[in-house]
Amino acid sequence: MSFLIVGASVAGTRTAIALRQRGFAGHIALLESEEHWPYDKPPLSKDLLADGPDPDVPRLLTPELAAELDLDVRLGVRATGLDPARRVLVTHTGEEFSYERMVIATGAHARALPVPSGLAGVHTLRTLDDATALREALAGRPRVAVVGAGFIGAEFASAARGRGLDVTLIEALEVPMSQVLGDEVGREISSIHTLHGAGLVTGARVERFLGSEQVEGVVLADGTEVPADVVVVGVGAVPNTHWLADSGLPIDGGVHCGDRFEVDGFPSIFAIGDLALRRHPLLGVTARIEHWTNAGEQADAVAAIVTGAEPPSPQLPYVWSDQYGARIQLVGRPSLGELAHREGSIAEGRFRAVYTDENHKPIAQVSVNDARAVAAFRKNHRRGGSLVDLVGEQTPAR
Repeated sequence: MSFLIVGASVAGTRTAIALRQRGFAGHIALLESEEHWPYDKPPLSKDLLADGPDPDVPRLLTPELAAELDLDVRLGVRATGLDPARRVLVTHTGEEFSYERMVIATGAHARALPVPSGLAGVHTLRTLDDATALREALAGRPRVAVVGAGFIGAEFASAARGRGLDVTLIEALEVPMSQVLGDEVGREISSIHTLHGAGLVTGARVERFLGSEQVEGVVLADGTEVPADVVVVGVGAVPNTHWLADSGLPIDGGVHCGDRFEVDGFPSIFAIGDLALRRHPLLGVTARIEHWTNAGEQADAVAAIVTGAEPPSPQLPYVWSDQYGARIQLVGRPSLGELAHREGSIAEGRFRAVYTDENHKPIAQVSVNDARAVAAFRKNHRRGGSLVDLVGEQTPAR
């Protein structure tokens, strides 16, 4: 049996490695549209933007490891079409790759604003090349505007403030992250920006950019102008499914797949990572989970399924974000529950919020600078513990 893995970020690369670790001996081809050997993406919005010497880029796979594992790695190869009937993938050069089984792990790309740009100085942050361009831009000590105060925008703002730059975040929601955390916790978490000297404009829609060739600022719908020499747009991500448009695969909102990651109607094709749309076994909802840890877990699960082993137990979604020297950790999906407990504050340097379901069982948690709280929540969730078991007899959230 042969495997064709499309996309060599964490999901695709870890699938290839896990297949070998679990004893798969067939041919494995790993296609990657970028020219770089697979690298880890979390540092792109953190370490790679920090002031100081150029940092090393953490690699997910090296030529030496690829040779050791007998992986056929093809860089700079962009998939443009798929014919499932013939089991053939077509690339931008017209080259065809046949497969017996395939893993689709092409991830997602940065969502664009519905605003004309084409100006120098307007950036997104999704790839190593993006981070390299931004690192060079920040060295000129520009005024910075960040459109979107989610984790990517927040981490970039933190890196820019760490260089002492003038930073303004522009957020469409009245409360940043409220769609994920709710108003109360979203307001608390986003206070980290103003505490560290960044400007924060909420309830704001970008109307247009200022400048003829180089961006000079951002004009908001109410007429406010935010001066900027560098603008970073971080308003979410779109699944990389365009190359599957004529394939017949179900790709509305992501690649639809079942419990075992097989694409609906196409049992020889698996989908994992940011673009996989499936029912989460612990959350009970159908969703794409765009987290680094989720990609790795799904890769190992597919490798186990293919080799006839028992897949690892599913885990609650987990994501972390490093901002202004603080680590924010989120377990579960807060939007599926109600805020039931909070303690501490961003200003104090430690914070925790717990969300419960309709049966008053903890189902999600947000914590800041508290690794023990994360471990405690996971343990409590596994054994079906109560809120009291987790936090004790304390005053509930307002």
